[in-house]
Amino acid sequence: MKLQNELLYRSTIKSRPFFYIETKKLADLVTQGMNEFEIRKRVLEHNIFQVKTESRKKEVASVILNRFKVLDKYLIEQITISDVATSKLIAFYAILKTDRLLYEFMHEVYREKVGYQDLVIKDRDFNVFFETKRQHSAVIAGWKEYTFYKLKQVYIRILFEADLLKDQKNREINIPMMDPDILDYIRENTDPKFVNVIVGG
Repeated sequence: MKLQNELLYRSTIKSRPFFYIETKKLADLVTQGMNEFEIRKRVLEHNIFQVKTESRKKEVASVILNRFKVLDKYLIEQITISDVATSKLIAFYAILKTDRLLYEFMHEVYREKVGYQDLVIKDRDFNVFFETKRQHSAVIAGWKEYTFYKLKQVYIRILFEADLLKDQKNREINIPMMDPDILDYIRENTDPKFVNVIVGG
């Protein structure tokens, strides 16, 4: 897995939401000892995601399995057995580790707002963030306005589904509570900056 600053800026998250329920299902299969090939086969044959097309089954499985590559077996297991808040934060942590732009949004916007106790994410926060990125990245500068519109929508939805926002309309920040043992494990065994942008520190 590439380091965060080596990841390319991508907008593919527009069609790749939180997938929490789906993530728990695949985490359970991993915990049972299934390998990637067996999991993909189970997804196709049993339609465990309850989606209509084979291409969507493959896509969702690929997205989640790619996120799992940044987690060890202990954290994947914790997705299935931890309390809901912690389980969701582990799933979100995996997204941050695989999506550079979302990580930078959390670091530069969400974390700053929590630090200053300015606990509402406004349209202006998104606009300033994306404009700054456009000025510093030729890749992002080439994206269409609709891409930024969709990214904003997806970010809000993911943050809400991860319980990091109280609602999607007013976008009031919800300070998360992660199991302290899991929090310590992540900080001690991986790069702590990823979890720090979620819970502070």
